[in-house]
Amino acid sequence: MESDNGMHQLLKDLFPLCRSITGHGVRQTLQRLGEEIPVRCTEIPSGTQVLDWIVPEEWNIREAWIEGPDGTRLVDFANHSLHVVSYSEPIEAVLTLEQLEPHLHSLPDQPHAIPYRTSYYQRSWGFCLPDRIRKSLSKGNYRVRIDSDLAPGHLTFGEIYLPGSSTEEVVLSAHICHPSLANDNLSGIVVAVEIAKWLQAMVDRKLSYRILLAPGTIGSIAWLSKNRASLDRIRYGLVLNGLGGPHPWTYKRSRRGDHRIDKITESILTRRSPASVIEPFSPYGYDERQFCSPGFQLPFGSLSRACWGRYPEYHTSGDNPDYVSASSLQESAELIKEIVRAIECERVSEEGLYVGTVRYGEPQLGRRGLYGTAGEIDTMAVLWVLNYSDGEHSLREIADRSGIPTERLVRAAQGLLERGLLSRPL
Repeated sequence: MESDNGMHQLLKDLFPLCRSITGHGVRQTLQRLGEEIPVRCTEIPSGTQVLDWIVPEEWNIREAWIEGPDGTRLVDFANHSLHVVSYSEPIEAVLTLEQLEPHLHSLPDQPHAIPYRTSYYQRSWGFCLPDRIRKSLSKGNYRVRIDSDLAPGHLTFGEIYLPGSSTEEVVLSAHICHPSLANDNLSGIVVAVEIAKWLQAMVDRKLSYRILLAPGTIGSIAWLSKNRASLDRIRYGLVLNGLGGPHPWTYKRSRRGDHRIDKITESILTRRSPASVIEPFSPYGYDERQFCSPGFQLPFGSLSRACWGRYPEYHTSGDNPDYVSASSLQESAELIKEIVRAIECERVSEEGLYVGTVRYGEPQLGRRGLYGTAGEIDTMAVLWVLNYSDGEHSLREIADRSGIPTERLVRAAQGLLERGLLSRPL
């Protein structure tokens, strides 16, 4: 069995907390993340208009259970937070099986799994349970109790902001609203925090970085509503989700489909894993659909390992810490680090064009230590930079033509500049 890394252990620490789109579980999660890296929290009162939405009442729950006719406790929120439909209103009653049935949810095709269900914007209540238990229920009277509150409160989201030499931003977003779901929710959170810690240690950040940890849909809408004046700073965005499972990576393009975040991510994924799936934008999924809505049309793609709904554990109790592996989390973090390095190099490549100082024929690279070297400077990158450094092609364009990652081209250009083989055009 593989050993846990820091991300997997953090995921296990967060797993028992009952998160929803509002409430104590979200605050407890952000507080725990604040022990890893400084997180600034924002709270928006219930009833606040955010774009076309209204921040709902805050939901908190203390206990919930069903007792059978013989007094046996058949379902208990204390054993698993998925047992209660999220945002269930309070109830205490004795019901017949016929009265109880409409409020029960199970998965006939997965008889041992507990499904995840919500009722965020419609007053209701319900329980989720394995289908094998549901089918075993006999006629009689059942005592049910949900001790919860739906009352004016706040919606909470967290941000980690790391300034660079430019105020232009890269935003990484992860939703923080699901209870006890390890891959769909927590994997994106812990990988985002890992990237934030890595970025914090990067002393020469060219761009500024913002990690957004917000409840799905309503959280990103609230954040967009409160930050409309500064959205023009965003140059790249990624929504992170489902990054801990055993599946190949899936990248969903931005609404534009041809933005640099799309080209960079697709290039790296194609090179890293030929099994990766590249998909066009669609107006359904995670918070990329809010960031990419027509009025904003921000450059956000979505990165996951298997898209939502495409693995049987999705939104069930099967999505637990054992389903997520430390190695998958680490691989996802390394992939995102490579994307960030390429974005940083992209920034360098946009600062100007280059011109080769040897215009006729290829300069002799061997005597300058640039041919066949096994060091950081790649010979093929050197050759591509030399051939297209004519004052008209940027490193970004050279990367597109060559398929060589921008960061390798940047290193090659720096080596050529140091040896006098490149100059800036006047």
